[in-house]
Amino acid sequence: MTQPDHTLERLYAAILAKRGGDPAVSYIAKLLGRGTAKIAQKLGEEAVEAVIEAVRGDRRALVGESADLLYHLLVLWADAGIAPDEVWSELQRREGISGIAEKKSRPKP
Repeated sequence: MTQPDHTLERLYAAILAKRGGDPAVSYIAKLLGRGTAKIAQKLGEEAVEAVIEAVRGDRRALVGESADLLYHLLVLWADAGIAPDEVWSELQRREGISGIAEKKSRPKP
């Protein structure tokens, strides 16, 4: 397994840099310009495509769809003003806690 190289942070920075850019030449600018609902829709589509490839057992396609899923998740974070460090901190907070216990600790809606 390779060590993390902050690829997601670099991608997030690239997304922020293209915010407000020309949507005719930047997919990120175009997607951000279309709003949260469209970004969330694209994220959902990529999640479904990743699930389909996992069920099909197509490892190579799952790798590609996983990259698309992470990319669109970062676009959604940028749209929402969430920095990757916030998510990393939450994951660190949960580290060593049983998933079942963590879920039970969440407030009920």
